[in-house]
Amino acid sequence: MSLMEQLHGILIIDKPGGMSSAQCVGRIKRLGQKKIGHAGTLDPMATGVLIVLLGHATKLSGYLLEGGEKRYEGVARLGLVTDTWDAEGQILEERAVPAAGTPEGDALEADVRREVAAWLEVREQPVPPYSAAKHQGQPLYRLARAGKDVPLKTKAIQISRAELQWVKLPDVRFRVTCSSGSYIRSLAHSLGMRLGCGATLTELTRLYSHPFGLDEAHSLDDVLADPEGLPRRVLPLSAALPGWPVFTVNPAEEAAQRNGRALMHHPGFGAFEAGQRALTRNASGEPLALVEARVQDGQPVWVMLRGLFTPSTP
Repeated sequence: MSLMEQLHGILIIDKPGGMSSAQCVGRIKRLGQKKIGHAGTLDPMATGVLIVLLGHATKLSGYLLEGGEKRYEGVARLGLVTDTWDAEGQILEERAVPAAGTPEGDALEADVRREVAAWLEVREQPVPPYSAAKHQGQPLYRLARAGKDVPLKTKAIQISRAELQWVKLPDVRFRVTCSSGSYIRSLAHSLGMRLGCGATLTELTRLYSHPFGLDEAHSLDDVLADPEGLPRRVLPLSAALPGWPVFTVNPAEEAAQRNGRALMHHPGFGAFEAGQRALTRNASGEPLALVEARVQDGQPVWVMLRGLFTPSTP
């Protein structure tokens, strides 16, 4: 493989700690992947599943982030408060925490168990002041770094599972399954606030980012050390949309799609259900478009949401 050959597909990376998601993607870009992106940012401190999008797969980003759950394992340190709500920030306060095995420590552990279980009831969380969320067009982290007042923002979230794995005071290890866009730093920070001792996230691993798990991820070092092996590590675009049917279209339908026209529904596409989404490909297996079933002028059609092909040049 030439290092200048652009691939089209999904690469799952186990992001190492100590670098941003953008830096991780930048390393892979040097393998000749000029068109590249990622879905679901991980903080520099965090490790785990990072979905890297190559070539036409960059057009899937918005659809990958729609309604997909994520699963994390993290450690919060009680008694420690930082400005970023994680271990990368400046320490604002340190408080003594009761020792394990003491009556006070046992009481604190019981409180931790109760509060982590209560995460299942959380429907809204504060947005960290050091985050990419925006206020009047400016990322909050820029306002924070400039010493300006950062407005309090909240975000709707859904937590479907919360497990306390162990308590070794002052540290607490937990596992949580949550909606896309949830801030695990906020969960740790809020835990400390509710306990009255403060808490900061010190470790974080993303175990799953819909629809990919850590068992499918490749080490960044392995990928960089073996450029020729990159193609066999890349998954097809369809792997990112497991719930979407895949339709193979005929040459006339392919021509219509390349010109942005809707496809008439026919039995070869299976049952018709307005609102359903699908991926189309040609007879060679090349992905063509993301489409949605709609009724137009009384006719069932498949309307293009996003083309996945390279536009032909005159």
